Amino acid sequence: MRHILGHKRWAVAGVVVLFCLLSYAYLFGSPTAFPTGEIFVVKKGDPAPVIAQKLAAARLIRHESLFPYVLRLFGSATTVQAGAYNFSKPQSSLLIAWRLGHGDYGIPPARITIFEGLTVREIADRVADALPEISAEEVRVAGKEYEGYLFPDTYIFPPGADADSVVQAMRTTFDAKIAPYAAEIRASGRRLSDIVIMASLLEREARTLETKRVISGILWRRLLIDMPLQVDAVFGYIFARPTYSPSYEDLKVDSPYNTYLYRGLPPGPICNPGLESIEAALHPTKTPYLYYLTDRDGVMRYAATYAGHQANQAKYLSR
Repeated sequence: MRHILGHKRWAVAGVVVLFCLLSYAYLFGSPTAFPTGEIFVVKKGDPAPVIAQKLAAARLIRHESLFPYVLRLFGSATTVQAGAYNFSKPQSSLLIAWRLGHGDYGIPPARITIFEGLTVREIADRVADALPEISAEEVRVAGKEYEGYLFPDTYIFPPGADADSVVQAMRTTFDAKIAPYAAEIRASGRRLSDIVIMASLLEREARTLETKRVISGILWRRLLIDMPLQVDAVFGYIFARPTYSPSYEDLKVDSPYNTYLYRGLPPGPICNPGLESIEAALHPTKTPYLYYLTDRDGVMRYAATYAGHQANQAKYLSR
């Protein structure tokens, strides 16, 4: 009798275990058509029901109505991490909920190098290439007011990064890099904004620290005597092109950045300069020159007078 009862208990236990396994598979198991390799994007601020709806539509979970409760079970309902998630193999809704709550993206961080002299528009394109879940337009909007203050460096961003966090990282780095120069900026008698604008012109006008410092001296001197800066590099910014050789018609464009028409510094930076250009703006080389040009071989030629400048044009630029 005991032998028979023992077998019955094992049978009942087996049925219970089987029922639990089937229930788990039905409630929490991955769908049969789970899309292996699917990239799923959680937008910042998406509520749990919306996330559940999107997951169900992508065939990543079985039960849309149950998933918000699964998120609560893991304490993840209010801590879902926005970003792109890679599902390289079928996973239960329990594991998916845990991953969303802990930002386990399954995607390596993006490494982005921002070179000296890039504009916000150009930075936005690089960010969008490396983090496709962020549009270039989002970065442009977030960074528009910070042109000149997004520090060129190599950054590592998690898949959950958004446009605001990317721009903030570059702004924070700029503040940290410029802090050691605070005393020198005060001693120069110039505002930080003027230094950054000048540095942005130098970044686009010259290649070496030596030439940047000489041109810095020329441009500061032009400002001192109320002479137009006449910097060609501004036209690349005006017309949103990487490089630009202005035509005579371009020189007439009515833009506050046109340093041929308007005296003084442009209203803002024309790119995001590096430390070398900032140092050149802070420490200009004093020379008798008022004019400069780059010859066909990339060598900088200087002149103290307009007549000398014309002679350089004829000698080094004429075909």
